[in-house]
Amino acid sequence: MSKNIFRIIFVLIFSFLTAGVVLAAPPVKIGALFAVTGPASPLGEPERNTAVMMVDEINKAGGIKGRKLELIVYDTQGDATKAVQAVNKLIKDDKVVAIIGPSTTGDSMAVIPVIEKSQVPLISCAAGIKITDPVKKWVFKTAQNDVLAVMRIYKNLQKQKISKVAILTVSDGFGSSGREQLRLQAKEFDISIISDETYGPKDTDMTVQLTKIRNSAAQAVICWGTNPGPAIVARNARQLGIKIPLYMSHGVSSKKFIELAGEAAEGIMLPSGKVIVADQLPASDPQKKTLLNYVSKYKERYKVEGDHFGGHAYDAVMLLKRAMEQGGFTPAAIRDQLEKTKKFAGIGGTFSFSSRDHAGLTSDAFVLVRVEKGDWKLIN
Repeated sequence: MSKNIFRIIFVLIFSFLTAGVVLAAPPVKIGALFAVTGPASPLGEPERNTAVMMVDEINKAGGIKGRKLELIVYDTQGDATKAVQAVNKLIKDDKVVAIIGPSTTGDSMAVIPVIEKSQVPLISCAAGIKITDPVKKWVFKTAQNDVLAVMRIYKNLQKQKISKVAILTVSDGFGSSGREQLRLQAKEFDISIISDETYGPKDTDMTVQLTKIRNSAAQAVICWGTNPGPAIVARNARQLGIKIPLYMSHGVSSKKFIELAGEAAEGIMLPSGKVIVADQLPASDPQKKTLLNYVSKYKERYKVEGDHFGGHAYDAVMLLKRAMEQGGFTPAAIRDQLEKTKKFAGIGGTFSFSSRDHAGLTSDAFVLVRVEKGDWKLIN
């Protein structure tokens, strides 16, 4: 009898201790690199906010397989050197299993060698096609490729029978990648680039470049950059009396651009993820429910609308969640599961990754929008 009692007590103690080990499982550390301050903060701030919001939501629901997430965020300030320092800290000191961000193409390209050497999966929130083309084993992205954005603009120009354009691009990673795609695809769409101007990321006046464009035979202007530069371009173009259509890139796809450009934003068109016009989408759109849910949650928490850029971080967090649920918590397991992602309807589009495609989106991820009466209007 005493032996049986002893066995029962032993089993109970063992079970209690085992349960304690499970309950005491350490959090899963995820790193994040965002340009929370600096020139690229209109991208990085909503990305940081969204990542925090989604991780909080996951943890409140019990975490992933009973383990909570710990999000460690570093501000790159849009500086490639700071991004490299931060990614090394995340990997060597913080021991993260995966990283989301950076916000910009330049920062993303700078950290890729570290990521590939360390073999920790990265989901970039930047748009440059070179981030994932050619494919890097440990690098994925959620921002729509600039090649798709250029395609969307050029198709609209073709529809309007516009064949002569001027381009004005910022001299950073995002602008250089966009300029390359604008030039590469022009011939395919029978478009001639008759003026090719650039501006610096910190420039505060673009009237010299725009005066040259005004004096050319251009039928439309395409500006490629992220705020605040494009807003300055919009205001300068209005001051100079430029009447031809002005297109922007998806790099300004948020209400912040309209705020910065003011009345000069009116009529400007650009390719964007669907989130900024979620309420205008047909009920049949597979993303609509997710988009409206995200916009509502973000506004409730931060008192402003969720946007295109915050959506990149939403997708990155949710892709990691899915990979951990279906795979495991090691960097290798997460990477392998990310590559198997199929038909994940997120904010930026419906993602399907493969060993040959770590961007995962098609041209359907973009819609064309126009500023009308101080708000975004979907162009059908």
